[in-house]
Amino acid sequence: MNTTAVAPYEFTRTWTFEASPANVFRAWTDPDRLGWFYNDAQPIPTEPIEVDLRVGGVWRQLMVISEQTSYYTGGVYREIVSDEKLAFSWGAVDGWPELDPDRPEDSPLVTVTFSPTGRGTELRLNVKLPEGAARDRLGNFWPHAIQNGWGDTVDRLTGQILIRPPAPPERPSTT
Repeated sequence: MNTTAVAPYEFTRTWTFEASPANVFRAWTDPDRLGWFYNDAQPIPTEPIEVDLRVGGVWRQLMVISEQTSYYTGGVYREIVSDEKLAFSWGAVDGWPELDPDRPEDSPLVTVTFSPTGRGTELRLNVKLPEGAARDRLGNFWPHAIQNGWGDTVDRLTGQILIRPPAPPERPSTT
């Protein structure tokens, strides 16, 4: 994984996966494949992950830290180019980061690109805090928790279902 600090409140990280861009894209957009987002050291919720894959649609999943602490995260999709790019306002209504559905542009913007390489896919993740956000409240939280958190999260993709192709569609019975 490579990290580039683009600006004090923006960073970019890249990974290379031995999987097709279509397969990596599905790992980010198929609710049945988003389990990699959970931290293995924390409880896995039984609540299903929601994905409405359209511009303006919502991705939402419950994160459980302990029996006492849980929150929703996800985003509102702002741009979708199948197998190439996802951009979303990061957060959730009543979640973390807090997202106002009427003002998604006030939330951090996450852009993920999927580029073919000789051996698979280069995934590039860019996270940018919007102008005018309450940066003074972030302190060290931005460089440490946010940057490292996204890095740790995407690192979990490596050992997950990404490398396995999706199951073929079921064929209708001829009987």
